[in-house]
Amino acid sequence: MARRVFFCFHYDQDYWRANQVRSSHVVAGADIGGFFDLVEYQEAKGKGAEAVKRMIVRHLANSTVTVVLIGSQTTFQPLVKYGIEQSIKRQNGLLGIRIHDLKDQLGRPSIPGRIPSVPAGIEFPVYDWDGDADRFGKEIEAAARRADALRKSKR
Repeated sequence: MARRVFFCFHYDQDYWRANQVRSSHVVAGADIGGFFDLVEYQEAKGKGAEAVKRMIVRHLANSTVTVVLIGSQTTFQPLVKYGIEQSIKRQNGLLGIRIHDLKDQLGRPSIPGRIPSVPAGIEFPVYDWDGDADRFGKEIEAAARRADALRKSKR
């Protein structure tokens, strides 16, 4: 089943690495809810943090899963924290993927970053990106099932 996925990451630092995950083709087209392009991000950023927050909320619409791409500075990025908070509020299933081994545009990996914290009781499994599209698809589907169960229990 296709799931609409919101990608949450430190845009300025990890856009290049995030594109590599996006290129796995596990999610594509309309299923990619939170992968805004560079122009859209820069335009919103130029208008301030509130404009970026509105863009995040717009891209979260109708998503069921939030994939947090974890680089060396992700935990410290306020807009990533906001994206995670909004995802939890919307009862999205969460999945973390550590992307420090992926190379940036200059061919450099980064150091592993800390895993962002989430409230107690929120499932947030994390694994290191290994390029395995089948595993990625299964992990997304597992996150979606967690979201489905959470949404059912809140009815």
